[in-house]
Amino acid sequence: MTNAWTNRWDERYATEDFAYGTKPNNYLKEQLAKLTPGAILFPAEGEGRNAVFAAMQGWDVSAFDISVEGQKKALQLAAANKVSIDYEVGTLEELPYKPEQFDAIALIYAHFPADIKSLYHRTLSKYLRKGGIVIFEAFSKKHLDYLAKNEKVGGPKDLGSLFSIEEIKADFDNYHFRELAEVEIELNEGLFHNGVGSVVRFVADKRE
Repeated sequence: MTNAWTNRWDERYATEDFAYGTKPNNYLKEQLAKLTPGAILFPAEGEGRNAVFAAMQGWDVSAFDISVEGQKKALQLAAANKVSIDYEVGTLEELPYKPEQFDAIALIYAHFPADIKSLYHRTLSKYLRKGGIVIFEAFSKKHLDYLAKNEKVGGPKDLGSLFSIEEIKADFDNYHFRELAEVEIELNEGLFHNGVGSVVRFVADKRE
């Protein structure tokens, strides 16, 4: 990833306010309530709202992002809520995760650059145990139409960084999907996710 990409997120997270708020994503919250806590990984976790929530529910939480400023805010939020999270800074290939280390992976608005997103999905899958769960919510390719009407809803402006159901099925072809849908939702998350948007969301079990 480029320095410009890293700088963009450092600038967003360097302010006092939490860019996406301090409350967890609603879909993540709903899905975690159905699971027994174990070891969970949060890629592209930003300021830590979802990781901290999971830790508060008894999960053993690991997270990473390319932004040092995001890490600072996440550890600040964890301390305020009296929980501990393991938060690494770096690109995925630099980080010390091990095969089958995690019981769950939560990809919540983890919009990696278009040229690496499928590779990252497959790499992350190696770190999930057989039978482990992926929880995913991110903007769909249809979201550009919503973004054109309301920039406050946020999300990438390039089609390649957005998702289709077909791409998800290809990237996670060794999974059983408990649910997989493209839906319209209302977002109210901090400063940058406000309004109606289109997302792809799924929960899936790793087969092998």
